Amino acid sequence: MFYVSKIKTIAEIGSNWNGDNNLAKKIISLAKSSGLDYVKFQMWRANDLYNDKHPDWKYIKKSELTPNSAKIMKRHADKIGIDCFWSVFYPESVDYLESLNVKLYKIASITSALKHKYARETLEKVAETKKPVIISMGLGGDIKLINKIFKNNSKIFLYCISDYPTKIKKIDFKNFQKFDGFSDHTEGNLAPLLFALKSKNQTSIKYLEKHISVDESVGPDKPFSISLDQYSDLIKDIKNVKFSNF
Repeated sequence: MFYVSKIKTIAEIGSNWNGDNNLAKKIISLAKSSGLDYVKFQMWRANDLYNDKHPDWKYIKKSELTPNSAKIMKRHADKIGIDCFWSVFYPESVDYLESLNVKLYKIASITSALKHKYARETLEKVAETKKPVIISMGLGGDIKLINKIFKNNSKIFLYCISDYPTKIKKIDFKNFQKFDGFSDHTEGNLAPLLFALKSKNQTSIKYLEKHISVDESVGPDKPFSISLDQYSDLIKDIKNVKFSNF
């Protein structure tokens, strides 16, 4: 029996909402109508992670997410019936999101590997919520430390390569079967389909995260994002994989 239909899909919006709340709501609605299970944003402060000389600084600063924007996004997602959550990069962001009653949190590779100044504090703050955490491991975080910090949280570990975009030849398709899911930064749908095929006989739920964009999206995340139509086609293809004889 194939279990590939148990893959849960996450639409990573990243900076592709352009700092525009109305565009964010549009993307959330399109993700819902495309059959995705989750939408995800990122809550960071630009100055914590980037230098203002960065070539994409204008777009990075513009897409810095405020508590008010998070409230608008969460309310819209709740209204149309799709789960919305965030990658968090500083401890106060957890307080903001707790006030919105988010169900789970995402830990980015740069945070799980303690590669920025508020990483450890952020992990510990999320741990206090005792809510599920989805953790990308693209920069080789310390599993023992992560398990210790999140001893009271349900943990979902994602295979990830922190290159943007990722060349498909860099992916270790045997290794990623050891993880609970795949945070994909390749272009197109081939890598996610291979992930689905490799996961076909596993009984546990698997998670697939992929960046999405719309025509209006601009900035650094756009080049390795797929459209909602592409993601919708990907979901259909994944469902069809369970009927294959590979």
